[in-house]
Amino acid sequence: MRRPPGDSVAGMELAAGGARERRGEVGAHLALSAVQLFFALFPVFGKLAFAGGVYTPLAVGSARILFGALSLGVLALALHGSRALPPRRELPRIFGLAILGVAANMTLYLEGLKRSTAGNATLMICLIPVFTFTIAVLLGHETFGRRRVVGLLLALCGAAVLVFGGQAELGGEHTLGNVLIALNCLGYAAYLVLVRPLAQRHPPLAVISWMFVASLPWLPLMLWRDHVTRGAAEFSLRAVLLPEAASTRALLAIGFIVIFPTTLAYLFNVYALSRVRASTTAVYIYSQPLGTAVAAWLVLDERVTPLMGVSAALLFPGIWLVSRPAAKRKE
Repeated sequence: MRRPPGDSVAGMELAAGGARERRGEVGAHLALSAVQLFFALFPVFGKLAFAGGVYTPLAVGSARILFGALSLGVLALALHGSRALPPRRELPRIFGLAILGVAANMTLYLEGLKRSTAGNATLMICLIPVFTFTIAVLLGHETFGRRRVVGLLLALCGAAVLVFGGQAELGGEHTLGNVLIALNCLGYAAYLVLVRPLAQRHPPLAVISWMFVASLPWLPLMLWRDHVTRGAAEFSLRAVLLPEAASTRALLAIGFIVIFPTTLAYLFNVYALSRVRASTTAVYIYSQPLGTAVAAWLVLDERVTPLMGVSAALLFPGIWLVSRPAAKRKE
């Protein structure tokens, strides 16, 4: 018996929709891979910016917020027009998420990084997937499946192999810095869970531009605090963001930070959140230690160690288990 034409058309539309969804997921995973590379290099460039005491954490955070708000805001308006303007009903959520995901997030991380080490920072960010999965389950956004828990633990072990193999120091003089980074991780995990519904309702580019623009009220406070901390005689935006004592290396480090681990990383992350679960987005963070190790091998000519192979053997199956969609039940 021949099927009615309507059934054929519906089937074609369903197949096309499934193909678009698969392409969207592939794009999300590619975006997340790029984000982890940007963030893996962030601690190294952050330390370069802090060298010599020319830039403070608050100055770097201010540069990130200012550049992110300008670049993402202009791009959102150019591509989405009036859709780039936030609906009034979403404003309370936007301002709350801007604190969690941008303003407080950057301040806590950079203050912690200055008081700790790049290796410790890499270790502490491995808390984000654990926090994210826990918050998502508690809020009912995700389910506590055995497969996903096993994947989370595998990926955690893969990251820990590299970090502990590098002999990270968590105590002593680095305690305060590590605590600040841990608080940063908790806030960012909450942000990943809570921003996802917003990213599914509105264009991802518009959403992340709202986060940065809503963080601008923090900017004068951060700039003034930086001015007081440095004890500078003159207070000006140029003196904070482009000090005369800044070396070319420090300026290049700032340039890298505001473009890659700021504008592009936040944009790619919210794009991925509109297409995959928050815990999937978070578990990719476990690849950052491996990304740092590979970058050191390619750029600094550091030797490849067996730990890198062990880490990859645990890490990538773990990410696959967490990100693999659950099997659909047959009707």
